[in-house]
Amino acid sequence: MCGFVGIFETRDRRKIDAALLARMNDALTHRGPDDCGYHTAPGIGLGHRRLSIIDLSGGRQPMFNEDGSVAVVYNGEIYNFQELTKELRAAGHRFKTLCDTEVIVHAWEEWGTNCVKRFRGMFAFALWDENQETLFLARDRLGIKPLYYSVLPSGALLFGSELKALLCHPDLPRKIDPCAVEDYLAYGYIPDPKTIYSNVVKLAPAHFVAFKRNASLPSPRAYWDLSFEARNGLTESQACEELIALLSEAVQIRMIADVPLGAFLSGGVDSSSVVAMMAGHSASPVNSFSIGFEQADHDESDYATEVARTYRTRHYSHKVNADSFDLVDGLAKIFDEPFADSSAIPTYRLSAMTREQVTVALSGDGGDEVLAGYRRHLWHHKEEQVRARIPARFRRPIFGLLGSIYPKMDWAPQPLRAKSTLQALARDSIGGYFDSVSIVADDLRRNLYSETMRRDLQGYHAREVLAGHMGDAPADDHLGRVQYADIKTYLPGDILTKVDRVSMANSLEVRVPFLDHHFVEWAARLPAELRLKGREGKYILKKAMEDRLPHDVLYRRKMGFAVPLRSWFRGPLRDRVRASLTCGKLSETGYFDMDFIAKQVDQHQAGTRDHSAMIWALVMFESFLRQVHLGNP
Repeated sequence: MCGFVGIFETRDRRKIDAALLARMNDALTHRGPDDCGYHTAPGIGLGHRRLSIIDLSGGRQPMFNEDGSVAVVYNGEIYNFQELTKELRAAGHRFKTLCDTEVIVHAWEEWGTNCVKRFRGMFAFALWDENQETLFLARDRLGIKPLYYSVLPSGALLFGSELKALLCHPDLPRKIDPCAVEDYLAYGYIPDPKTIYSNVVKLAPAHFVAFKRNASLPSPRAYWDLSFEARNGLTESQACEELIALLSEAVQIRMIADVPLGAFLSGGVDSSSVVAMMAGHSASPVNSFSIGFEQADHDESDYATEVARTYRTRHYSHKVNADSFDLVDGLAKIFDEPFADSSAIPTYRLSAMTREQVTVALSGDGGDEVLAGYRRHLWHHKEEQVRARIPARFRRPIFGLLGSIYPKMDWAPQPLRAKSTLQALARDSIGGYFDSVSIVADDLRRNLYSETMRRDLQGYHAREVLAGHMGDAPADDHLGRVQYADIKTYLPGDILTKVDRVSMANSLEVRVPFLDHHFVEWAARLPAELRLKGREGKYILKKAMEDRLPHDVLYRRKMGFAVPLRSWFRGPLRDRVRASLTCGKLSETGYFDMDFIAKQVDQHQAGTRDHSAMIWALVMFESFLRQVHLGNP
């Protein structure tokens, strides 16, 4: 795994500032502590940081074709590089190394922009073709690896694996996008292709963009999409057999490495399935790693231990407590943008512990999105059944009224917290699902904002992101539409961003078998009832793994990787939260109603309302302002 940066002069062949390029590259040392490399020519500069995984002695970047006219810097793994190498050799290309990087330059020569369709794996790369004076940027299908870029007013194009590399450039404007703030407070992350800054974008998953000198600025183009149109005639037993075969092969090809390898093991279905498959392909015990919490209601490490015992893994485990709040400022620097998924804390601890033993780890990420494993998928399915039976002209006023008068009871047992469900039933399908994925509800966000912020938004609402994807979804049913939206938004924006940044901050490569695009394409075309059956999400995965995993691991209530924020903010972190939100940088932005924020903190700490998600989002936003945006330690 690696990181890369670059500067391309789109209008002329001005000399590249080598010292600036080096500073940008050094900002990504954590992604590649083993080596660095550069290529500069008139109007183009490429930088690379390397974490050596395959062909330890021969994979140095930038890497070139035979005559040096094509150069690439790359982050990721192309798992089918060996078969592509054979095909390209047969076509007359000469290879100097045994690594996957070199496949990219020859694939570009052979297939041009269509080369990305031939790659199987996770990748982001920048390729420079001197003869065509073209810079080609591309990102993998699911967005496992990141890529940021920005065109400056001078015509210089900056790009890199993380935003922090671009922020090294003194001419990069740091203008916060109010629409990105709205997205962040709704979703807890900033969905692709936006970033927190209006003049910087993320290249979206499954997209490429080709910049040619002295040509108009191009728009990114999609090279792949996912269909949820069901495959007919598939029996449950056939689906189980195919799932095992596909997942097993996806795991096996991700075990190729010239360095020590292991697996994250949470004790959930997905990571446990990956460990089970790894054990079948390994002659020696699998290295497995888990993290837990001192609070029993958030801790699932006992299940991880049970799976580790079943497969006789070499198991490492660690527990975290509220002292992990000390990571907040560190996380702000890791993510470069506001990021409100608190599970980044245990994921960081897990990555740090794992890196002490191995350089590569496999994870179970992606299983929930691909196979309908989230509780919200079940809720949406049930709500859609009600929407189908009751016309909107009756449903909206009835459930709208009930939702408005039903009390908000955050303190009550789950069955009594019906307000959100009633409100969701009053909405349409998109509005209901948006409500289920929002971390800060519409009414709270509206009250959070100052008059200036509301004016700057110009009517924009974060719902538009979800509406766009659900409206475009090639799906036969409502379950497929929300899964498609999750795969376009939550998966790359939250899950994969979290895992990439915290693992790379520890110089650890993480591979995700459930996001092998062959497996994803197969799973998306399963009949809906094989993904969600009754109340059982990931139904077909659980059925397929019944003879490989303990029953209580497969069919227990999903716990997730949550952090006990509610109790932390009322207990050991009480004073720190109040100081951060009332004495920090939030008031200087002019975006927020500070009196309203103080009131919400009072309510939370008094125990009358649970505002932990909103408080955490604001704490992380304040830390971003202080640590990244303003650049003050």
